[in-house]
Amino acid sequence: MAKKKFYITTSIAYTNAPPHIGFALELIQADVLARYHRLLGEDVFFLTGTDEHGIKTLRAAREVGKEPKEFADEISEKFRALNKILNIFNNDFIRTTDEIRHKPAVEKVWKKLEESGDIYKKKYKGFYCAGCEAFITEKDLEDGKCPIHQKEVESIEEENYFFRLSKYAAKIEKLVEKDELKIIPKTRKNETLSMIKQGLEDVSFSRTKDKYWGFAVPGDPSQILYVWCDALPNYISAIGYYKEDEQFKKYWPADVHCLGKDIMKFHTIFWPAMLLSLGLELPKNIFVHGFITFGGQKMSKSLGNVIDPFELVEKYGIDAVRYYLLREIPPTDDGDFTYEKFEERYNADLASGIGNLVARVQKLAEIFNFQFSIFNKFSNSNFQKVINKTQKDYRKALEEFKFNEALRAIWGLIGFCDKYIEQEKPWGTKDQKVINNLLIVLATIANLLQPFLPETSEKILKQLEGKIKKAKPLFPRI
Repeated sequence: MAKKKFYITTSIAYTNAPPHIGFALELIQADVLARYHRLLGEDVFFLTGTDEHGIKTLRAAREVGKEPKEFADEISEKFRALNKILNIFNNDFIRTTDEIRHKPAVEKVWKKLEESGDIYKKKYKGFYCAGCEAFITEKDLEDGKCPIHQKEVESIEEENYFFRLSKYAAKIEKLVEKDELKIIPKTRKNETLSMIKQGLEDVSFSRTKDKYWGFAVPGDPSQILYVWCDALPNYISAIGYYKEDEQFKKYWPADVHCLGKDIMKFHTIFWPAMLLSLGLELPKNIFVHGFITFGGQKMSKSLGNVIDPFELVEKYGIDAVRYYLLREIPPTDDGDFTYEKFEERYNADLASGIGNLVARVQKLAEIFNFQFSIFNKFSNSNFQKVINKTQKDYRKALEEFKFNEALRAIWGLIGFCDKYIEQEKPWGTKDQKVINNLLIVLATIANLLQPFLPETSEKILKQLEGKIKKAKPLFPRI
């Protein structure tokens, strides 16, 4: 019997700037889900990558006197490096400048949209935000600025190809309402429905060649494919849409798209409309996370408060960064970062929490020369009840994308062990049954931690092998 498949993606990151902590959050959230589903025995395919075409990368490259492809190559490599330093276990990394897999898939998408009668040409004048890579209606402007980027928009007048987005409004509305296209959390579902109810206009799907960077429109080299028409198909190009081979048939539709709230509209409206036009199934879940603020302020280069994930990992370690982002930042809302909060959470939960418990139990096992086996059984039936409850809460939380609640369940088990040690005082009674119970729970905790803190999980399990000795602290106190 074939394994159940699980296809998960992050959004693809813009190559106009190096990675920031916000995208690190998205990568880690997706990685937890991918690792969890692998533990369930599923056939997981986890995709991430970089979005390289469009005006933002073009302008960023020009600012430093480089060709856009050269600039994109450098930034894309930094995102690959981010995957490595965050211990992200992805199967593939797609680039939208890929001419072997991506370009033919995008050209096939365009031709299919044409065949469906959903591409037409017209002159257009509108307000364009380079940050969003999108046109914005006048009613959505705030003091003449983009509400997301708080920057002046540009007035653009061109003759472009348009996609009949309005044609699919009613269909998408029904799919979202019935959760056939499930948007998480519910607030984002309601936002999507509100946008649809306000009326959807057809969207420009190309730009004039002299002002843009990207692949040419098939059959019209004077026009360049609009970035979202180019970027969104990455989710199908990476798994073989061009050939529609066995891999594509196996993994599509996506089980989860993970993305930030600033690009939600493109994923909950544009992408479903394109898929309907292409005659393809829609993704099953769209999981939308919020932003990370710094001390209550939006992060920006001008304020000098952008958090570099590379520096953070170098200072505190991979799993400490993963833990903070998953535990302290609400999965679907905005969350705040400060170094004070980080170190407080580190000391309380990692150094004094899991780190202290592991050290205490190892020391007891070493004193009494205890050898642990995974086949050992509990001498106290209450332990199994507590573990069963923890595992149930843990699974429910992960199925609902509530990473912080899953971790809270694990730390509840850690707290239970601390109380048990104080109650039984095994250092005085020399009761080996107590040590055995604690070691079994430690193994359980390590297994539950695998999707969240893979490095820590592996260390604990290795330390439980054979004759147990006290090891270096997992998380030295700051």
